[in-house]
Amino acid sequence: MDSAELKRYNRQILLPELGVEGQQKLKAAKVLIIGAGGLGSPVLLYLAAAGIGKIGVVDHDTVDESNLHRQILFNSTDVGNSKADTAVSKLQLLNPHVSFVSYPFKIDTTNANSLVQEYDLVVDGSDNFPTRYLVNDTCVALNKPLVFGSIFRFEGQVSVFNYNGGGDYRSLFPEPPPTDEVPNCDEGGVIGTLPGIIGSYMANETIKLICGFGELLSGKLLITNALDNSSLILNLGKNEKPIKTEYQSVSDKNYNNGYEEITPEAFEELKESLFLIDVREDFEYEEYNIGGSNFPLYELNDHLHTIPTDKKIVLCCTSGLRSRIAYNLLKEKTDAQMYILSLNK
Repeated sequence: MDSAELKRYNRQILLPELGVEGQQKLKAAKVLIIGAGGLGSPVLLYLAAAGIGKIGVVDHDTVDESNLHRQILFNSTDVGNSKADTAVSKLQLLNPHVSFVSYPFKIDTTNANSLVQEYDLVVDGSDNFPTRYLVNDTCVALNKPLVFGSIFRFEGQVSVFNYNGGGDYRSLFPEPPPTDEVPNCDEGGVIGTLPGIIGSYMANETIKLICGFGELLSGKLLITNALDNSSLILNLGKNEKPIKTEYQSVSDKNYNNGYEEITPEAFEELKESLFLIDVREDFEYEEYNIGGSNFPLYELNDHLHTIPTDKKIVLCCTSGLRSRIAYNLLKEKTDAQMYILSLNK
């Protein structure tokens, strides 16, 4: 590092956990960012500012006016322009000591391997399930760590996958939900500050992973709710499944879920023998519910003693995503058969 770099990074070099050695690790690191949108914007800004040596930006989309309330890399003059190219041009102004590469196209099965293998780790800020599973499976096949984040409405999630035995994305969600059940920001909305919060966590996990300090979210899932400021860390455990050495389709069913899907009609017929847990937030439960106990996901641990052991458990939420997380939390604590019930079916 030259004197200009030492001056630029002085405040973080002063940290004993990081120091000059950590800064040199950051400079030597090559990080691929999937998505330059809501999550990608803060991730890119903070990693570029931190002095990552090489940053790749993958995004096939163009800037839309509806992006501007949360995608802080862009402004009104960027509407219609490539997100990847625009991001790189602005990041170069932020830190000329970093090497940036723009990939203004979609990551898919034809290019995922060649993209990922050039980098030390991947940060996934994508907003759709096919991309998440493709990126995950590529990282598993190439043994690359994956920093993951997602957002919806007021809720965000962060984890580190495929690192130090902490499992991968499929360990948490073995298969994607049906397409017609997938919520998205276009339909459900998202508070503009949330990607900044979650993206900052993702950038922080990336820096910690590269420099080797602190406690990572490997084998854990951080869930944060910006509406009530609640946070929960779920322990996902170590990965006991063999590492895959080839790509998997998003429709593959390589893992035993341990639960079954149940329809509202079937639930009504069997509800006397079932214990229903609605893991949505209080305000969602008040707006619409089909009965049962309302244990929001963040508070589920506090109610474990109230869950009967002589009944089958039904975990209920809007799309099934939070119910799957609840299943992963409960599966180590109960032998009861568990079902997933999606209210929007």
